[in-house]
Amino acid sequence: MLEVLYQDEDIIAINKPHGLLVHRSSIARDASEFALQLLRDQIGQTVYPAHRLDRKTAGILLFSLNKEMDKELQQLFQNQCIAKKYIAVLRGHAPEEMYIDYPLRKENGTIQEAQTNFKTIAKAELAVPFGKFPTSRYTLVEANPVTGRMHQLRKHFAHIFHPIIGDRPHGCNKQNKFWKDTFDMDTMMLHASELTFVHPKTKETIVIKANLQPEFNRVLSILNLANNQ
Repeated sequence: MLEVLYQDEDIIAINKPHGLLVHRSSIARDASEFALQLLRDQIGQTVYPAHRLDRKTAGILLFSLNKEMDKELQQLFQNQCIAKKYIAVLRGHAPEEMYIDYPLRKENGTIQEAQTNFKTIAKAELAVPFGKFPTSRYTLVEANPVTGRMHQLRKHFAHIFHPIIGDRPHGCNKQNKFWKDTFDMDTMMLHASELTFVHPKTKETIVIKANLQPEFNRVLSILNLANNQ
């Protein structure tokens, strides 16, 4: 059963678990469950995804319940009228705050501008040497993507040499292997925690929040960061 975070006659939002695809994809033929189909069956009506989350990203996934609202929400995302907040665990001790302005290349070669703001929530260390450091360092951050490019946060954090733990292929293979071998953790530490927008029909300001999924909380416990989310 998917966790429903918000629902009215036009819009519904769920807290997508890590590892769940939004819809069928030729890229992931191994998948047998999809958020779109599960939600459709759960509420007994057609749903239209207003945006996408990567398979390994958890958190708020917004759907429209009719084609008219689908067009409206798509427009809001396209016009950057929806404020998005993500929580992530990064490799290393990242800056306290930073504005990343780094263009990203689409698969067809087109260059798109892309901007991300982030701030540090807390820092942690594990008593395991890594590279030139005597410990393995991590940072829990809150990220606010201004634009909405594919894999934007993953690519931006990799660009500043603080990749998201569990990210492939943009992340750190050594850290990913360490978390897999030591803690049996193969999930990407990225969570869509909050969306804020003006409802196209009611004109009310809608704020939707999603609690972290169990695997994300387990990682925070390992890092002694459970009280910093």
